[in-house]
Amino acid sequence: MASVHESLYFNPMMTNGVVQANIFGIKDWVTPYKIAVLALLYEMATTKPMALLDRRRLNKLILPLQQGPDLTFNQFLKTVEECSLLMVSAVKLRLFTMVDQELQDMEHFFTILPNAFSDSEAFKTSVVGLFMRQMLLAYNKLSFSQVYKLYRSLQQYTCHEARLSSLAPEDMELTSEDPPDPPDKTELDLGPLQQSDLRSEAQGPLSQKQAEYFLARQAYLLKNDENKAMKPSTLQDDLNNILKFNPDFAEAHYLSYLNSVRVQDIYISTHSLLHYFDRLILSGGEGKSNGEEGYGRSLRYAVLNLATLHCRFGHYQQADLALQEAIRIAQEANDHVCLQHCLSWLYTLEQMKGSDSAALTEDSVKMAAHFCLPYLASLGIQSLVQQGALQGMSANKLLEALRGTDVIHWKQSLSELIDISLAQTASIWRMYGKSTMARQQAQLLLNMNSLEPVNFGVQQNNTEPFAIALCHLAELHAEQGLYGPVSDIIIHLKQRFPPHTQHAKLWMLCDLKIQFERAMNHGKYHLAEPLVIAISALNSTEGLYRKAQLLKAMNQTSEASRILQQVQQLSEKNKNTEMIIRVLLSTAELHWDSCGFSTALPLLLQALALARQHNLQSLESETILHLAFTQLMLGVPEQALVLVQNVLECVLAHGSVLDKARALLLTARCQATLAASAPEEQRLQAVQVCVETVCEAGVYFSQLNCKQRLREVYYLQARLYHTLGDVSERNKSALLFRLLNQELPPSSTTAVTLL
Repeated sequence: MASVHESLYFNPMMTNGVVQANIFGIKDWVTPYKIAVLALLYEMATTKPMALLDRRRLNKLILPLQQGPDLTFNQFLKTVEECSLLMVSAVKLRLFTMVDQELQDMEHFFTILPNAFSDSEAFKTSVVGLFMRQMLLAYNKLSFSQVYKLYRSLQQYTCHEARLSSLAPEDMELTSEDPPDPPDKTELDLGPLQQSDLRSEAQGPLSQKQAEYFLARQAYLLKNDENKAMKPSTLQDDLNNILKFNPDFAEAHYLSYLNSVRVQDIYISTHSLLHYFDRLILSGGEGKSNGEEGYGRSLRYAVLNLATLHCRFGHYQQADLALQEAIRIAQEANDHVCLQHCLSWLYTLEQMKGSDSAALTEDSVKMAAHFCLPYLASLGIQSLVQQGALQGMSANKLLEALRGTDVIHWKQSLSELIDISLAQTASIWRMYGKSTMARQQAQLLLNMNSLEPVNFGVQQNNTEPFAIALCHLAELHAEQGLYGPVSDIIIHLKQRFPPHTQHAKLWMLCDLKIQFERAMNHGKYHLAEPLVIAISALNSTEGLYRKAQLLKAMNQTSEASRILQQVQQLSEKNKNTEMIIRVLLSTAELHWDSCGFSTALPLLLQALALARQHNLQSLESETILHLAFTQLMLGVPEQALVLVQNVLECVLAHGSVLDKARALLLTARCQATLAASAPEEQRLQAVQVCVETVCEAGVYFSQLNCKQRLREVYYLQARLYHTLGDVSERNKSALLFRLLNQELPPSSTTAVTLL
């Protein structure tokens, strides 16, 4: 590889095939690719008749060509061709004329190059002029042997394209059939060059500007659109290649740290993070004027970053020790800004461990506001809002707090925090059971233009808030039975957040939960079983709960009860109120299967108290429906109907299709029970109302293709039509019931014990 680099890049620091000292000590050097860029600049300056649109495209292209890594000749021509066909022909003619003649033609090109810009002010002050002067200076410093190597390398750089273009189609067919002639030495040397060109964009020694551009571009893409960044393995290879030529390049170590974090590699990420701060001190990145303060600042921020790394990987004890060390060093240096960062991570660590960190968070917000740190203050308020939502605070107080932070975000143009605030608002509305408001906030986030500057073709931030908003929309559409749009949203999520990105787990879990619910609604338990294993790999608590649901549906009540107890213990430990309520409801349903309706009442009352305490309106409505069904089974249909009617409006407005259907079916059962004891002249009218309610519930069940529930609907319809004396409708409903009863497996749970 040393000989290849020597012939391609002509780095004066490289002698006898060995890289000497710091390769970035030389700002730039001449390469065949940069000669092609110089030829493009020369032709742009000397070619007068050019379309205005083509010239604008070329002007936008110049800076990426200068600062970016060296391209192959084919890539360079294709890039220029997309801007101007006239210019690519002129550049090809200039380069082919140069390489087909003698060395003096290349020498003549560098002689006449300044003449095209001598009368231009841009040659003295612009980035293009600086680039050309650097190339001329680097070329003039080359010895005769180095100039000859440069000329030979330019011939190799362009000859492959020239040969391919000169071959006729029939010649290419002959070459594919006839045995090739023995290659000469030039062709043998060409192979490694082409292979190196086909590698990633940072392969080979880069100049300082090229390396800085490459690192800045990849770091920006990792932050804003990881999908457009290089793959982790390829990016790590390029970083190792850069560090091979300059191990003290601190920014490359930091990008290696970011790249390792997204693939959860604790060893390389820790190694790269420590090397970044070590090299930052060695390279004088802190500035000599700071003296010992520069070293101390790097030290305390290095320890703080190490603590955040352990927090990310769940190493809470190591993170706590690192945070205490960072706090001690910051206190000795009287660095209030570093102390505020430490305090913000301290309450974050307490939240991760499940402790109450409200007092720490409030202190952090007050101190951040005192020291005019709006970013940390806003993060603290958002954390307080999240804790308040989990503790059951009313929605108006939480949204009022978020509105106050939004004012700060817009004043300070904190685009990232605006996205987080909208995603958090959508999550709060969703948790409180207001699906319409959650959908509105999610769509507002997705349709909002980002305040971030548009760099490297990134129009919108592909960050965690956007993934959360799209997952909310997918789940909300799935609740309404709109599986077509759900599929489109999941496909879009896969494109924006591929499996190797760090936010892919969000849509993976969302997709698995939707598939599980759909399989359960269809009664395809054999399809739901592998989904339980996949869900458990992403979220153990959620996986156990889904497993209990599956076992309950398969009539394995004892095993389901045991797993529900495990889920309840985990949820109480993690203070997951929503899961606790769902476990209580599922346990009550297990009591129904054994006709223990009276024993289910304490569980349902406990769930109702928790739902009201935490303002979880959706779960409160579901719990009341369970209570109404229990009262119906205990022989109190009047009170059951009153409970259902109290929550029916909320369920129809914000509930899922399944919730709507279950509520309407329960309403019809209560009405039918009351109609049986009604006077003769009112009975038929009451039964007719029941039929309309059951038919509406059947429409909702049909949207989900929930055959188990449809069988119950058809059974109840047949009984009601028989009471009305409508023989044709009774026979039709009875036939549908019989067909589904033959298709579905027999169930030990009767229609009357199923909500």
